[in-house]
Amino acid sequence: MNSALVEKSYAIAREALEGKERENHRPFMEHPENVAKIVSDEIGLRDDAVCAVYLHEASRGNEALQERLRKEFPADIMNMVEGLNNISRITPKETRLQAENYRKMIVSYSKDPRVTLIKIADRLEIMRNLGFFPKSSQMRKLTETQMLYIPLAHQLGLYKIKGEMENLYFRYSDPEHFRAISNKLLATRKDREALVAEFLQPLEKKLKEAGIDYTLKVRTKTAWSIWQKMQRQDVPFEGVSDVFAIRFILNVPLEKEKEACWQVYSLVTQEYKPDVSRLRDWISKPKENGYESLHTTVENKDGARVEVQIRTVRMDEMAENGHASHWSYKGIKSVKGLDEWLGDVKKALETPGLFSDSSLIKDLNEIFVFTPNGDIKQLPRGACVLDFAFAIHSNLGMSCSGAKVNGKVKSIREELHTGDVVEIMSRKDQKPSRDWLNIVISSKARSHIKSKLKEEEGKMSRLGRETLERRMKNWKIELTDEVLTNLTKHYKMKSIGDFLIAINDQSISLQDVKDFLSGETPQKEEKEEKQPAKMLEKSTRGRSDYLVISDKLDNISFKMARCCNPIFGDDVFGFVTASGGISIHRISCPNAARLISQYPYRIQKVRWRQTSTSSQFQTGLKVIGIGDASMSNAIMECVAACGASIRAFRITERQKAKLEFVAEMELSVGGNSHLDKVISALKKMREVSNVIRTSR
Repeated sequence: MNSALVEKSYAIAREALEGKERENHRPFMEHPENVAKIVSDEIGLRDDAVCAVYLHEASRGNEALQERLRKEFPADIMNMVEGLNNISRITPKETRLQAENYRKMIVSYSKDPRVTLIKIADRLEIMRNLGFFPKSSQMRKLTETQMLYIPLAHQLGLYKIKGEMENLYFRYSDPEHFRAISNKLLATRKDREALVAEFLQPLEKKLKEAGIDYTLKVRTKTAWSIWQKMQRQDVPFEGVSDVFAIRFILNVPLEKEKEACWQVYSLVTQEYKPDVSRLRDWISKPKENGYESLHTTVENKDGARVEVQIRTVRMDEMAENGHASHWSYKGIKSVKGLDEWLGDVKKALETPGLFSDSSLIKDLNEIFVFTPNGDIKQLPRGACVLDFAFAIHSNLGMSCSGAKVNGKVKSIREELHTGDVVEIMSRKDQKPSRDWLNIVISSKARSHIKSKLKEEEGKMSRLGRETLERRMKNWKIELTDEVLTNLTKHYKMKSIGDFLIAINDQSISLQDVKDFLSGETPQKEEKEEKQPAKMLEKSTRGRSDYLVISDKLDNISFKMARCCNPIFGDDVFGFVTASGGISIHRISCPNAARLISQYPYRIQKVRWRQTSTSSQFQTGLKVIGIGDASMSNAIMECVAACGASIRAFRITERQKAKLEFVAEMELSVGGNSHLDKVISALKKMREVSNVIRTSR
């Protein structure tokens, strides 16, 4: 390669970009410099690709300069520059087309496959500096990254870059959950370090005696990966069993790789109890994408579980950098079999239904579906028309009767795929049924359906109780909880509520109830003497003591932090203040990372008591929607209907494309679930577009 060409292209870019600034008012030249570094150091492309980065930024939109450069630089470099310039002319509006179309446009401009790799490097650099961009631009770039560049990085084997882009996407698209998981990782780091040290101690001697040359890596899952697993398995952070893994990387000749890996596996499982159901042998039979490794999960004498990965240096290089790992050592054109592989990738990119059909990314768990006006909705793979309706709005989901999918009428059960254009059809008389829970797979849809069914069942239960009370009053029999319990057992119902619903829908005859109750003398309920709740107590479950936050918050030595205003049900931790009291913070508090990292000795694990029936907690909400200040009455009535008290309220108007209102309020609520009820009710209002929890 010719480093003189790199210096020449750098000088041309520096001259062309003189005086141009980035969004943070730094010289724009920093962008191509950073992209070139990613292309060279992280992807492993050679100098000609670096030249293309600089010449692309220098010549985009400048035909005269492009003509001059064609005479001064080799054709393969200028082919890459031309491809990059063509891609840069795609307007933001066009990027909202179906994902396949946009990817086809990228590939069609990538006659040299390195163009696609450079575009991925370019996007990674933008994501690393996304905070510089305005909010409107951030949202568009986040959508493009999740829909286009993360899948492309996965296909091309750029696994480290894919993981980083996913984490950056998570950080900006869902900062609340990103902070919560990141802070929990920070808070539990010392525990993980201690566990690793304890785990390795008996193995180090055995590995040395066996003459095994190895290096050790401790891999902690990214926040995004942990969050995805929490959603997929419906577990909290603590329920994710493989937050981190210990990786043995063996330095052995190619012909001894399998033997050495299984030898280390044997030493590990001699010392620790293996979970055979978690054994994954991708050495004997590698994954379709070429991944090779031996995975298992073992348990120490204290019951702590550790994921162990065993691979060689060659396998690790492939796992970290995919096919691109070869490019650090050889030119693209000289790598045996690489042209064929790149041809397969291009063919896959040109195949419709890429996300769901291509074996190269068959483990992708999301699809992207479009509304008729081009809005994109992200759904889990396997989602149906009904999931999509709830993704747009809960009210639309409740009344959904079917949809037009790509212009054809389909039922609510129709499975959707990436790129589908879906127009929801609805009926006023449509009501959700319990069967809907067997149709939908998205958590949002399931949550709304369960809530609505519970609401309907509660209504039917109340009507049933009123009917039974009237009849029993005529029979001169008192309706007590004991009577209801006996009736529920007699009719073999799962709950009192189910029994009362059966009374309402007349599936249980009132005459039969009367016959059963004839001659029965219900016993009066004995009032249990309520014991006063303790203000503070210690729980010795597990290894660590927990400060328990009680129902009542008067005259006690802790307080709710004003920076994040935790309420009953929030995930919280305690911080010992300078005065000796304890300040309770949400784990997603903006100050949490600083407190946990700088003052770990002052962090106190806390949890709420099991129930809260009397306390009121203060929190804030911001409601944004289409309309004017006259919406204040409707909003306050909605909040009051949910049983929450408004302590302060302010509404303002702002003129954008449409007149918008912003209502800010301080509320008293009973806890996290009560606040969720208020937020859910507000979001159901037709005029409301967003509801955000604030710190008051």
